[in-house]
Amino acid sequence: MVLEPCMSNVWAHINWAWRLVMTGFCFALFGIGGLLLSLVWFNVLLLLQRDNAKRRRLARRSIALSFQFFLTVAKTLGVLDYRIQGFDILHREQGCLVVANHPTLIDYVLLASVMPETDCLVKSALLRNPFLGGVIRAADYLVNSQADELLPACQQRLTQGDTILIFPEGTRTHPGENMKLQRGAANIAVRCGSDLRIVVIHCSEHLLDKKSRWYDVPLRKPLFQVEVRERVQIKQFFDAKSQEPALAARQLNRHLLHQLSPDLIPLSGINDASALP
Repeated sequence: MVLEPCMSNVWAHINWAWRLVMTGFCFALFGIGGLLLSLVWFNVLLLLQRDNAKRRRLARRSIALSFQFFLTVAKTLGVLDYRIQGFDILHREQGCLVVANHPTLIDYVLLASVMPETDCLVKSALLRNPFLGGVIRAADYLVNSQADELLPACQQRLTQGDTILIFPEGTRTHPGENMKLQRGAANIAVRCGSDLRIVVIHCSEHLLDKKSRWYDVPLRKPLFQVEVRERVQIKQFFDAKSQEPALAARQLNRHLLHQLSPDLIPLSGINDASALP
């Protein structure tokens, strides 16, 4: 009957309108949550916990719990859906860099929600963000503007078993353009002798990407898929006795580009990335 496709179209538009309103609500929830964490909870931690390491650990766990709550609300309201393939691997990962592509604004939220004590390399501009600045300081994240201190700080934290989350692109992917990686992650891995865990994030629709605004809600509910891939052994790319660090970093960066770009053909002579240890 003619009414059936008509009614289907009506319901699709109602669903879209609902998701548009709820997306706005979720943005407000995220902002308010960030302010409450910064202004209230982290100041309470400052008063109650004098040990810096314990306070940092509590702050990071609080961030992970708040992100879990946010994602649960967004999923329950029908704003989005998400699946994490390799949840247990990320949850227990230690002492390595976690490198991921960066297609959307909530990639960090997805990953930090399942990595309750992860460190993160962030842009210095985010320290001035009223919603995120307090979160970054309380979690004691690494800031990429501190060039002289960055490598020793990374070395110290990796040695003590921390994971460091890095998006090698430095910013969100430009849809329709070839991925370009900065060499920061590769340089840190080579010079600190750290393995890398590769994570690939995919969103089924254009939502919260570099060319979208929060109200550019797609007609279909977006599905975020997080795929945890291989742990790259740094010894496969760098031998301090016979190789220059700069050359090793370039080779490693090239490998990361092919692992994080699903449309590119895998490099020959490199082990299959599909197997997880």
